[in-house]
Amino acid sequence: MKKLFLFGLFVLAAGITYAGGYRVSLQGQRSLAMGHTGVAVVNNAELAFFNPAGLVFLENKINAAVGVSAVFSDVAWQNEEFGQIARTDSPVGTPFYAYFSYKLNEKLSLGLAAYTPYGSSVAWEKDWEGSHLVNDIDLAAIYVQALASYKITDNLAVGGGPIYVSGSVNFNRNLSRNLTDIEGNRSNVTVDASGVSAFGWSAGVMYSPIDSLNIGVNYRSEIIVKAEDGSADFENVPNSPLTPFRDTTFDAELPLPAELSIGMSYQLNEQWLFAFDYNRTFWNVYESLDIDFADSSVPDSQNPRNYKDASIYRFGMQYTANDIFTLRAGYYFDQSPVRSGYFAPETPRNDSNNFTGGLSVNVSDRVSIDASFLYSRFEEITESYDYYQENGRNVPFEGTYKSSAFVPGLGVSIKI
Repeated sequence: MKKLFLFGLFVLAAGITYAGGYRVSLQGQRSLAMGHTGVAVVNNAELAFFNPAGLVFLENKINAAVGVSAVFSDVAWQNEEFGQIARTDSPVGTPFYAYFSYKLNEKLSLGLAAYTPYGSSVAWEKDWEGSHLVNDIDLAAIYVQALASYKITDNLAVGGGPIYVSGSVNFNRNLSRNLTDIEGNRSNVTVDASGVSAFGWSAGVMYSPIDSLNIGVNYRSEIIVKAEDGSADFENVPNSPLTPFRDTTFDAELPLPAELSIGMSYQLNEQWLFAFDYNRTFWNVYESLDIDFADSSVPDSQNPRNYKDASIYRFGMQYTANDIFTLRAGYYFDQSPVRSGYFAPETPRNDSNNFTGGLSVNVSDRVSIDASFLYSRFEEITESYDYYQENGRNVPFEGTYKSSAFVPGLGVSIKI
């Protein structure tokens, strides 16, 4: 039973670390509508996230952008061999962003950014076939970043700044596949960690060899997330010497991997703009998870995850119809970092094809309304999680997953 407890805490930590699996690519309505390209697109204050080096190339003294999206996701699981079916009933997620930049002079701009690149909610049906792995999980992370952008020459700039991360996670799972109390209620554990914080940084370069072409590079550092004194609460545990569960706390350190993005944009004419971004996330840093327990009767634990680096290929275009309307469309392909045999239902995703679109409406010379939508279709996959232990042996959990998501978003851009 101790191994079951270890696994419960392990999944909690995996939820925090595997935010990339729930990577919320919604850091700007204009950029999202163009396939979430933006490393080399000088458009508005969304550069604060995509490449802060470009902030100094914005024409106006003050630039701001704020927005929110609504994430509607659906995941279905099926095991045809045993005729088992389950579906998530996840609440609507609402990731947001807020960016601000101020041009001190022609050489230097300063900025501030707040955004939610990681965060998700997954809720499976109560006591479903995989409830010994997860019932529900709710995790959130807010990034706050101070920025500076400096123009070295008329066509070359650098930028970046420190990142502060604050987050929380709540996770529930049943203790085993069949353990109940005397009234038949399934035994479960809820693990919770709040006030999780960490620091990192990002840096970027923007270069324009000719007026119509921008080339950008942006790097976001690995961030070590420390969960300290997280709580574990047990419910419906039978009163038996064989089930000596009691509430306890834990500490864990987890790496959020580094990311490198390279992009280019080309202004064909006054109406058409094309963009391409390549993103590489260095997930191979996450080989295992070390957990230290406050309860000395529970041994410390190391758990393999063996993730692999993953890439995202993004394509976008923009068409300026007139002084009022600007239209956008895009596509990106997102690889999953999960290896075969490690496919757990708290991270129910695979490689995905993502289709985007949107528009901006200039309501005045200073204010525009930005709208976008994203449809994500994850490739159907039949996979297993092979590292759940019960009675001293591994018990694989397998099935076929079908996942999709629809995300409308709305934002406002301001320039003064």
